[in-house]
Parts: sequence; structure tokens; C-alpha cells
Amino acid sequence: MESVPAVFAGTVFGLFGAGLLAWTGARTAHREPVAYGARPVTSVVIAAGALALAVWCFGQI
Repeated sequence: MESVPAVFAGTVFGLFGAGLLAWTGARTAHREPVAYGARPVTSVVIAAGALALAVWCFGQI
């Protein structure tokens, strides 16, 4: 029962990180800005951090 929050948090972080990484890749491939005023490097770092948190959460199970 204690692993349910870790699974939920890991899933949320994993989906957010994967979605942001896919969005960044698609926008960069079309040579369009990821977000107004944001650099692609910043988005990749945030996405990698979210995926690292997902791995950590799933490792706590």
C-alpha cells in the first residue's frame, strides 16, 4: 500500500518528461521555438530531470 504514491508520482514524472522531450524534439526538428523565450537546452534539462525523478520513484518500490 505504501508503494502506490511512488507508482503514481513515477508515472506522472515519466509521462511529463517523455512528453516534454517529444515536444522539444518535434519543435526543434521544424526549427521552431519550443516556447516563447525558452531555449531547447532548458527544456531538455527539465525533461531529463523529470525522467530521472521517475526512475528514482520507481526505484523506491
